[in-house]
Amino acid sequence: MPRSVNHVASRARRKKVLKLAKGYYGRRKNVWTVAKNAVEKGLVYAYEGRKQKKRSYRRLWIVRINAGVRPLGLSYSVLIDKLNKAGIELNRKVLADLAMNHPEAFRAVVEKVK
Repeated sequence: MPRSVNHVASRARRKKVLKLAKGYYGRRKNVWTVAKNAVEKGLVYAYEGRKQKKRSYRRLWIVRINAGVRPLGLSYSVLIDKLNKAGIELNRKVLADLAMNHPEAFRAVVEKVK
């Protein structure tokens, strides 16, 4: 008696992976074994990238805050320390936006903690 194989499920599984591989170069888009490896690696990179994005934005905000506060006679670390001691709870994203787009408001925040 022939072996029973669930072709519907296995084909659906392969189709799902090949759909994820759409747009890849060469055999990575249409050969099952190559595409499977490429998609798995791509998903790993995507997961890591979601974590790295948060880190890189925080670094960008810190650079912008530091650039905005240096002409006012402070450094980034001193400003953050003074903000914490003054009880002003502005996060780095908001401070960076103020430093870039609203320098007068940023200057007012810095003058308040000086």
